[in-house]
Amino acid sequence: MSHSLSSLRSQLRRERRQISLFQQRQSENAILNRLRQHPQFKYQHKIGLYLHAFGEIFTNKIIEYCFSQHKAVYLPMICNMNQHLVWVLITRQNYRNKRFLKHRLGMLQPMASRGLAVSQLELLIMPLLACDPSGTRLGMGGGFYDRTLASAPQLPYRLGLAHDFQLIQQPLMRQAWDQPLDELITPQASYRFKRHFSQ
Repeated sequence: MSHSLSSLRSQLRRERRQISLFQQRQSENAILNRLRQHPQFKYQHKIGLYLHAFGEIFTNKIIEYCFSQHKAVYLPMICNMNQHLVWVLITRQNYRNKRFLKHRLGMLQPMASRGLAVSQLELLIMPLLACDPSGTRLGMGGGFYDRTLASAPQLPYRLGLAHDFQLIQQPLMRQAWDQPLDELITPQASYRFKRHFSQ
């Protein structure tokens, strides 16, 4: 990783950690209002989400709204064999009872022995550290989403959630393994990208 990319990651992590709880809740409400009107969100049933842990956009209300709309909510779990993500169906009861285990990297995961491949989801709502104007996504550095999405060029629709400052104007260098977004939603705006499917 180049020094500039490392510095950018550090800076954005620091900025995310400094967001107040009040700001986080405002951002979550604003994004949920956008999602309610979004066709991909309104009409898809099998939705992959994430449990926020490091200052990402909060997902509590989004997950609860999915349950209220009778959508199937899937949460990511790291497969230790290949370091890919699989997607575990979570019930409202298990979610509210916090039936999760803490991974060594610090995030919570559903308690399960297996899950779906990402290609079986219809919509994937993803966290990120940064996104550029062409939809290149900068993650936390573990490569889990990139490795996982490499096997699913068509479905699911890839929707990133971010704070407004995480949309950066400087282009990020896109490596061969980087998996771009179809769209980014922030509290203030939505950005659609033209993603080229690999054959």
